[in-house]
Amino acid sequence: MAKVNSNGANLGFEQKLWQAADKMRSNMDAAEYKHVVLGLIFLKYISDAFTEVYEEVKKDTFSDPEDKDEYLARRVFWVPKEARWEHLQANAKKPDIGKIIDKAMDEIEKDNPSLKGVLPKIYARPALNKQRLGELIDLIGTVALGDKESKSKDILGRVYEYFLGQFADAEGKKGGQFYTPQSIVKILVEMLEPYEGRILDPCCGSGGMFVQSEKFIEAHGGKIGNISIYGQESNQTTWRLCKMNLAIRRIEANIQWGDSFHDDKFKDLKSDFILANPPFNDSDWSGENLQDDLRWKFGVPPKNNANFAWVQHFIHHLSSTGTAGFVLANGSLSSMTSNEGEIRKNIVEEDLVDCIVALPSQLFYNTMIPACLWFVTRDKKNNKFRDRRGQILFIDTRKMGVMVDRRHREMTDEEIKKIAETYHAWRGENGLIYEDIPGFCKSATLEEVKKHNYILTPGRYIGTPDEEEDDEAFEEKMKRLTQELAKQMEEGKMLDEEIKKNLEKIGWKI
Repeated sequence: MAKVNSNGANLGFEQKLWQAADKMRSNMDAAEYKHVVLGLIFLKYISDAFTEVYEEVKKDTFSDPEDKDEYLARRVFWVPKEARWEHLQANAKKPDIGKIIDKAMDEIEKDNPSLKGVLPKIYARPALNKQRLGELIDLIGTVALGDKESKSKDILGRVYEYFLGQFADAEGKKGGQFYTPQSIVKILVEMLEPYEGRILDPCCGSGGMFVQSEKFIEAHGGKIGNISIYGQESNQTTWRLCKMNLAIRRIEANIQWGDSFHDDKFKDLKSDFILANPPFNDSDWSGENLQDDLRWKFGVPPKNNANFAWVQHFIHHLSSTGTAGFVLANGSLSSMTSNEGEIRKNIVEEDLVDCIVALPSQLFYNTMIPACLWFVTRDKKNNKFRDRRGQILFIDTRKMGVMVDRRHREMTDEEIKKIAETYHAWRGENGLIYEDIPGFCKSATLEEVKKHNYILTPGRYIGTPDEEEDDEAFEEKMKRLTQELAKQMEEGKMLDEEIKKNLEKIGWKI
């Protein structure tokens, strides 16, 4: 029987395919192997989709199956002969298979401008075992990915998302740069409901926020054409992953490569929705070069932590009625160091914070730092919802989720629905009735938040013992404990000297 995870996805063949592919990795680092495998999966998908249309066109005596326009009209990538899967499979055992694949990638980019500079051309490298590469081609060749039946079952989406998650796990800390766990993305999307308008993710990784937004719209009977997607990613290889991830789903998006802080590609964009998972507590963001930036309306963020630089970047890019949902380290809720407390206070007093969600541990592949979700909005009196000025909703989900293995937890679809409906009821949507639930949710006033010194840790308001009362960032906690220990050691030395002096007074010499 196939394993079923908490979000209902069948992990039978995906898991087997991953295990077989991973065995071929040999001594190659997961970060490199990721592009080898995902590039081939992408190639197999567009080749399958092309071949299906090719066979249809071939049956029509008035059409030429080698005419590019036939495929463009059907929104299918044109695949030249030397890049088609049957050609790669026929040459899989040849020693120059790496060069053949690189050439295939080049030819596809030439004929499909939207893929220019995106596809990996890394297969001819001497370090890549060509026998294993041939085996990998044979393995991926056993799975149909791009034909109509496979598309209807979203076979490719399932394989791609499963592989992204597995690579994030295999890479450890670095993996989180390109992958946000699906249940986190689902919570953000279900709460924000991005039906129409401009969606921005300025640290978009492999594009999971956009994929989930499209799924949400389709599931609720909306039209994907009603949204415009904008994304930016600073890591070039991750940017390529994002472009491929969206291309295989035919999601049209403006995805730019560059650093959002220092080279903002969407300076004038005002978004209706922002969904993001920026790097936690990033100390290497070169903040010293942006001290006078116009985005820092609520205070200059510390040079050694980008959390509140991201928060202010998001707020800067919101439209007059826009809402943002994003992931941050729990330290952002309570930190008082380096001007962070003052920035948080100013944002709260501006009445921009709509909701804070405390998350369970072990949701992420790349960090054990406790995390939370922030929802900020430009207009709490928005006509779509009730007037909620002067209020903030706090939700505590730390007891939720199921362990899918020894290290990782996932939120179930039922839990995600409960969280989203609580927020929607609080906003006054769909006739839902909101009420505070001890231990789970509380609607607090700004006066209450002020009494707590603008600390936004949900446990302070919901009324349950808070296991992480101050929710300090790990680095802050270590710094404080180190300082306390040093102080105790110094006091201990002074005490030792005092005891020694007193003993000498009564004739004891030490």
